[in-house]
Amino acid sequence: MFYRCKILNVNFPSSMSLGTFVKHLPFSKPKTSLPPQRLNFKSLTTTTTCVTRSSSYFETLNSRQKDQIHLYVDALLQWNQKMNLTAVNEVNEVMERHIEDSLAIIPPIQNSYISSCNNSFDNLRIVDVGSGAGLPGLVLAVACPGWEVTLVESMNKRCLFLEHAVSLIGLSNVQVVRERAEKLGQDSNFRERFDVAVARAVAEMKVLAEYCLPLVRVGGLFVAAKGHNPQDEVKSAERATKLMGASVLQLCSVESHSPHGQRTAIICLKNRPTPRKYPRDPGTPTKEPL
Repeated sequence: MFYRCKILNVNFPSSMSLGTFVKHLPFSKPKTSLPPQRLNFKSLTTTTTCVTRSSSYFETLNSRQKDQIHLYVDALLQWNQKMNLTAVNEVNEVMERHIEDSLAIIPPIQNSYISSCNNSFDNLRIVDVGSGAGLPGLVLAVACPGWEVTLVESMNKRCLFLEHAVSLIGLSNVQVVRERAEKLGQDSNFRERFDVAVARAVAEMKVLAEYCLPLVRVGGLFVAAKGHNPQDEVKSAERATKLMGASVLQLCSVESHSPHGQRTAIICLKNRPTPRKYPRDPGTPTKEPL
């Protein structure tokens, strides 16, 4: 089934969070029948594709959230002068390529979570694996203050920046954890504790599956932000995704300011517990991908 999700650029009361706002956005099916877009391998022929469009997700934020984002962007560019946080070094570029891209995955998460997980969208436990400069996790925490967001990053200097940014912005719904994803996946305090795991610009899909899915509860989602044409990568990751106890639910195309003008949110549903032997030792998923 092919459907479109309309995101309208409108103003709403400053007291309303983006999570509450998005929940009330109209998601409508097209009036004319469109042929299904299918991937070229049998096991994923039931995967649906959605298209999300918006002129600016940032403009849907309230004034306080916009101020928080601007504080974050300023800190990012200042710290980027002394450490490698992003290749982008202009405010407008950060806003277009990082902030808008991060906000763009909220509607796909919302739509998939409500339809497949049969639960409330307002209070989710999110883990951002390989958070780096806080993209997308820190931006999601600003936009959806009801979410509890854990930023997982293995590099100490990046964690120092994340802790600084969280304090500067004044976020009370964010936890920064300096650790390898493989170790957290075997830690009972983190294993299968999250409703949604997200990852952006971290690794290829079959590696990400082993990093992220052990952290997701049964019935939760794993969302990987990828490029405009990820079908081959999804196919390559099919075995790893199944071994982790999940299946690909849908590929959701979102408008982006990337060179191709589009990115894809690959959304996986956790169907059963991940076998205890996964994730494997740190470094193994990258050296010996499933």
